Amino acid sequence: MAPLDGSIISVALPVMGSQLELSFEGTIWVQASYLLTMAVLLIPLGRLADQRGRLKFYLTGIALFTLGSVGAATAIGSGSIILARAVQGSGGALLSSTSSAIVTSAFPASERGKAMGINVMAVYAGLSLGPPLGGFLVDSLSWHWIFLINIPIGIVVLLWGRRLRGAVVETTTDRKLDVSGSLWLGVALISLLLPLTMHAKWGWMSSRTFLLFSISAFSFFSFFIRERKAIDPLIDMGMLRSNLPFTFGNVAALLNYMAIFAVGLLTSVWLQLAHGFSASSAGWIMLGQPILQSVLSPFTGRLSDHVGTRALTMFGMIMTALGMTLLAMLGEGAGILPIVASLGVIGIGMASFSAPNSSAVMGSVEKTQLSLAGAFLGSMRVIGMTLSVAILGGIAASRLGSGGWQDLLQYGSEGSGATAFIWGYRLAMYTGAGFAILGAIACLPKPKISRS
Repeated sequence: MAPLDGSIISVALPVMGSQLELSFEGTIWVQASYLLTMAVLLIPLGRLADQRGRLKFYLTGIALFTLGSVGAATAIGSGSIILARAVQGSGGALLSSTSSAIVTSAFPASERGKAMGINVMAVYAGLSLGPPLGGFLVDSLSWHWIFLINIPIGIVVLLWGRRLRGAVVETTTDRKLDVSGSLWLGVALISLLLPLTMHAKWGWMSSRTFLLFSISAFSFFSFFIRERKAIDPLIDMGMLRSNLPFTFGNVAALLNYMAIFAVGLLTSVWLQLAHGFSASSAGWIMLGQPILQSVLSPFTGRLSDHVGTRALTMFGMIMTALGMTLLAMLGEGAGILPIVASLGVIGIGMASFSAPNSSAVMGSVEKTQLSLAGAFLGSMRVIGMTLSVAILGGIAASRLGSGGWQDLLQYGSEGSGATAFIWGYRLAMYTGAGFAILGAIACLPKPKISRS
């Protein structure tokens, strides 16, 4: 449900931006509010899930995500759509912090890669269905239906998920959440991600940007000091220092999503507004990437059980860098086949990276820390997504100037904004490829072999 929502909205954003009269920053905030909320809540909720029971947190996440979908479908302006997306982000944090932990705990170490491959396949199935379904709904009905479709899905999954109560073994403790640490971490993340999201409007050297970055640095410092002294810390700092496979696996995930997440959003805008494709046509063109990810993920997950995760994750990041470089090299008159092929290379890269990386990270911790590990990995992904939208989105819009986004929405490929956006899109893809290369380097440390 969550990946379906994410991929559908990337196709619908140009139409939503026009009908809701969103600025470029407002359009970015439709995605960023969801991701920022997840980033702040993931680790505290993951810690709580390990202590209070993962399944009930998972089911609560489904309910919240469905409620947020109702709010987004009925939104009438920028404020209401951003608020609804934040509610969806709360539900997404509950889901992301528990789902991989539930799957990991149900399988032995020898089948962990296979299990994570199937789990990732479900994610990519949602991504695969999203673009063509989103294009159809936007062109045939309205953008409101991209959120309405979540409601029956959420109800069915919530009722079905209750049947897991007899199948999932829950372990609970009477430990308390480190509230002080959670607050310091939340302030640090908000203060970091907010100026990154709004830098195109505020500027890197503005007083607000400088103030928030300073607050973020102080809050991160205070968080680390707090965690070293806490009896039951939110994050065991010793785990980050001594468990290098866990640490580098999370760094690789961060860089992977910094590279990849904005590709869907920016490519959708690039196809529709800079090249004149309809929403449904753009959806079909973008379908190749998630289809390959969905088809290949179970295979790469199972393969990682036999050959290990390091070679697969490095290969995946290199292929991702290659695919983004190919997109950057496409000219204004590029045909559909080269675009689909370039996105397909990215799809192969993501399939080779995601399941093996998840297996390596989840296999490097004890079973009592699975939700925390899943939440930490989810936080790296969400922070990476937010940074991707902020950095690559800012680069893509860097030459639009004042009124350029509205010109692009109004005149599309016929206006002056199209040339400026094409230039920015090309530079954004090259930048993302650089992040992917750094991610390949982070995959070098040998994964820890866990028998639990």
